[in-house]
Amino acid sequence: MTDNEHDIEQADERVPKRVIGTPAPGTSMLGTVEASPKEGGDGSDVPGVTLPDEAKARKAEKLVALCFTITFVSAIAFIIFYVVFQVGSPEATGQSHLALGATLTLAVLGLAVGIVVWVRHLMPKYNLVQERHSPAADEETREEITATFLQGANESGFVKRPLLRRTLLLASAPLGLLPLVLLRDLDNTPMPAADFNKLLRHTVWAETLKKPMRLVVEGTGQPIRAADFNSPGGILSVVPEGYETDLNALAKATLILIKFRPEELKSKTNLNWTHDGIVAYSKICTHVGCPAALYEQTTHHILCPCHQSTFDAANGAEVIFGPAARPLPQLPIGVDAEGYLIAKGDFDVPVGPSYWERGDAEAEVREKGGQA
Repeated sequence: MTDNEHDIEQADERVPKRVIGTPAPGTSMLGTVEASPKEGGDGSDVPGVTLPDEAKARKAEKLVALCFTITFVSAIAFIIFYVVFQVGSPEATGQSHLALGATLTLAVLGLAVGIVVWVRHLMPKYNLVQERHSPAADEETREEITATFLQGANESGFVKRPLLRRTLLLASAPLGLLPLVLLRDLDNTPMPAADFNKLLRHTVWAETLKKPMRLVVEGTGQPIRAADFNSPGGILSVVPEGYETDLNALAKATLILIKFRPEELKSKTNLNWTHDGIVAYSKICTHVGCPAALYEQTTHHILCPCHQSTFDAANGAEVIFGPAARPLPQLPIGVDAEGYLIAKGDFDVPVGPSYWERGDAEAEVREKGGQA
């Protein structure tokens, strides 16, 4: 090995390895201010300036680093829990909210506590007096401001204390990713037209054609005997049996049952889809999908509280007021061998907002080979 090669190898060994959060060798992060907080010295002889005790500062530094590490771990846990805890039922939704809320709280709290401890226990304290002066600063003043900024940056410990700098960078990195993770809910992947039409047009009540499906009370899951629901003017909110906690299914399949006297039902109500004066309507308003669950017994009016759309329950849920463009769909119902109310099929039109209806109708025309 030649002398030149030996010198080069020795030089490489002397170059320190760069660590994340550390400036490149031979450079400074914010410039160097060797002077005291004002003119010269360590600042202990400057009136109005109190420097932190170094022993306490080292303890505070470790506490700040711990807070930043907690923020990092909590932010990573938030991302993991967002993927693991999928919603779809009240229990799963509750677990997801608890996990995401707790980890996000810890992440933000850890960062906030770390910064507060850093400022209060690691930076000098000043008693400042603000003097009146001309609004236009001269060159000397601007230079002094620059020097003061660099001095403050160095006094903050950001340059002097690499442990704080590195853990702060570590804690901040995943926090920037959290909004990107939440963008996953904005999935804009196009759905095939046939699947989209099926998704909008049909509900889980269609499965009653394969196996009878009882109507059960929302919240309790109790099946309903037609003989027990015998008070005219009575109303119940019901869901399909077996789907009591499936939020996706309930978004379209929730019903309201209303009991009428036979003479109260009018021509637009499909009497073949009723049983002993009991009528089942979709609970989803045909305006923008709010729950239309307010009922006025004397007028037989169903009211949606969001935008005051009003439907005549005795006349096929016909719209009599408000922005809704079409009636609430009616569901065909009957009873099983034990006298419990069951669905006899699905809705014959899409439930929910009216803007679904056009896409569904166009799809039907295309399936029949016509033109929309």
